[in-house]
Amino acid sequence: MTKDVIALTPQMPDLPTLLAGLYAGGPDLGLNTTADGAVVQLCAPDGRPLVSVEAPILIQVPGETTRLLDHAVEDGPLWWTEARASTAVAEAERLAGSFAGRLATVLGGTVWPPEAATTGVVPLTTDVSAIPVPATGTPAVDVFTATTAVVIQDRPLIAMTSWLSDALRTATSTDRALQIITPPTARLTLPTRTALRGLPNRWVVQDPEHGYYDGLSGAVLHWKNGTFTPVRDEDGAASVAEAFKPATETGERQLLLTLRTRHPADADLVLGRALEAAFRHLTGAAPAGWSTAEPVNLPWSTRQLTDLARARAPRPSWLIAVGHPDRPALATMRMLRTTAGVEEDITLALGYGRNETPPLLAVEALAAELNAEHGLVTLLTARRAARRDLTVPARLEPPPIPVTFTLGHDEARRIRPVRAEQPPGCPVPTWLGPPAEPALHYPLGDGTDPQAWSTFQQLTQHLKQQAWPGRPLD
Repeated sequence: MTKDVIALTPQMPDLPTLLAGLYAGGPDLGLNTTADGAVVQLCAPDGRPLVSVEAPILIQVPGETTRLLDHAVEDGPLWWTEARASTAVAEAERLAGSFAGRLATVLGGTVWPPEAATTGVVPLTTDVSAIPVPATGTPAVDVFTATTAVVIQDRPLIAMTSWLSDALRTATSTDRALQIITPPTARLTLPTRTALRGLPNRWVVQDPEHGYYDGLSGAVLHWKNGTFTPVRDEDGAASVAEAFKPATETGERQLLLTLRTRHPADADLVLGRALEAAFRHLTGAAPAGWSTAEPVNLPWSTRQLTDLARARAPRPSWLIAVGHPDRPALATMRMLRTTAGVEEDITLALGYGRNETPPLLAVEALAAELNAEHGLVTLLTARRAARRDLTVPARLEPPPIPVTFTLGHDEARRIRPVRAEQPPGCPVPTWLGPPAEPALHYPLGDGTDPQAWSTFQQLTQHLKQQAWPGRPLD
């Protein structure tokens, strides 16, 4: 198990300051580097890592520290230096706290969590030779079996940090599941929730009274053959943990958009404009920032994220975008080169309080712009009862309910026109754009009637059946 400690400083920790922090264990401990020098490790005399320190990140996006840590700091850019301590060694957590405390003292910053900060020397007294050597060099992974990479996190909000991204890449590249263990009070950010969407990846909640259960489905779990799997009865059915109860109704809501765009692969293509358009229509401003992990640290720039995608091509690129602090808005975007061109798969979530109204009327104008200017393929808009801050608790939450569905003009062209425009038993669409090449915008409800799912499923099945032979819908 590991513990995280973060130093937040107005100045970049330079090499002398970092070395002073790493001297928290005295002269008997050694140093090592991993990840091509991006991670420095404070090691026991036998080389066993005690504390892993990631390269400092300059946070230039307002509100990120408060969003992820609930730890307010002065406005302006700050440096985020994160240390992970192995709790296999009793002194390691205090070593991480001393490292972060020394940085904050020298550079005039703060430490999260505040109670972890110290500045004294922490001598190593544990006999580390009696402790098993870690099975992997990936700092974020605590248990590594033939089938699973297990990460144990003890922080209130589990963000998709570069540590966790590295663990996910390690698990994926070795055909292993990623399973994150947390206490029942922890919540996930939406990017972390997205990363754990497909089995065998899991969010494993360790409840002192109820044992282990899946934080997303509630299935009771046990450790079997090197992984967490559901406990099944004689009939093979899984049971739901008693602690996995419905979240308390607060009147908070989320507006969810799932959209795909497709563009010709040419030298002038700029990615991210569809996502920016969605932010402007629904929040009144472009995204505040973007990054490939949390915390989101870079000011919003479609040119920079396009350069990233070009540099990584033909491999896909994945990024996170965040809105301004006054309106919770968070998106993930996957950019992929295909035989049809360059595609963007985007999910966008926006949070609203009890007395705030989601801007459902703005969706049609957004769909029209996406179709006319940004290569819209499909857009599904839904509404759900969920937290305004967009975090995911280990509780049963109601599923989203569809509000609208839009087919871009290229997709609409694949369907026999009369049947697409007048689907039997389904809502009649609004035409968006010129009559010769319209997008089809189908109203499904206001996001309060679960029957909208049946309507949506009936509609999509009908559209697939009416596609011209040899031209199936995506």
